[in-house]
Amino acid sequence: MKRLLLRARAHLRDAAKPVTDAAIGGLTIGLLRTTRYFDPEKTARFFGRAAHFIGRRLREDRIGRENLTAAFPEKSPQEIEDILTGVWHNLGRIGAEFAHIDRIWDHDPQNPDKPGRVEFSARSKQLFDQLRDDGKPALFFAAHLGNWELSPIAAAAHGLDATILFRRPNIEAADRAIERIRAVNLGTLVPAGRDAPLKLAQALQRGQHVAMLVDQYLTNGVPVTFFGRKTTANPLLARLRRQIDCPIHGTRIIRLPDGRFRGEVTEEVKPVFDASGQIDIQGTMQAITDIVEGWVREYPDQWLWLHRRWR
Repeated sequence: MKRLLLRARAHLRDAAKPVTDAAIGGLTIGLLRTTRYFDPEKTARFFGRAAHFIGRRLREDRIGRENLTAAFPEKSPQEIEDILTGVWHNLGRIGAEFAHIDRIWDHDPQNPDKPGRVEFSARSKQLFDQLRDDGKPALFFAAHLGNWELSPIAAAAHGLDATILFRRPNIEAADRAIERIRAVNLGTLVPAGRDAPLKLAQALQRGQHVAMLVDQYLTNGVPVTFFGRKTTANPLLARLRRQIDCPIHGTRIIRLPDGRFRGEVTEEVKPVFDASGQIDIQGTMQAITDIVEGWVREYPDQWLWLHRRWR
């Protein structure tokens, strides 16, 4: 009897999935469209508070607290809670800002002293201009830090020919809604999948720039240490570097007060070579992971602690 009940429940869930997905997709479309009618900063503050209110009642809140406690054993429970509050606010703000993603990047390279939402250091601008104008391919990595959705906008807005690896939402209708916004001035988007490594390698061979997020847990990834604990990382970036000789740079968009951001590009990250002179995949991914850890330690409330980073 129990087996029959479980089977019936599974059939009902499968039958209801198209309706549920359509409802969620419709809600996503409506929310994104409605949000675009309101002031980006006021909406972002509201979404931040709403995400905090709702998020503290979700399973992800416990995951975030466990992750933070493991990463920062020296911090008090109150310090952990303060960071986690910032995490939820940051995530909610990203949701609101995503609806305005084609408008929010207002940096004018012809008038860099003009007040706006975005600022750069002189060195980051120098590195960016050099990578854009040298006619050579390059690899960029980023993390779920600050507003990571703005990095592709920055590249496209300033003329960097970029191919971006991204992961599609599981719900098709929501995916279509998000794609319509992402398609605005974001370069070439390559969805994660079996053929993604080939497409990215071809982009590098054409002299383009390839960018991806590198801070997610991957079951079959290479072993790395993150915050003193063993985990695994996606080796794709290092494998691409093994195929194509090109520089590796990190990039991040840091959230500042009053709805502003600071864009940064790191110095070149030198790959690690093994005894035979080939790129050491594990060693190179560890070097990249060390940079990401440094970023997160600097702004712990702006990183996405809400997913399982260690298994």
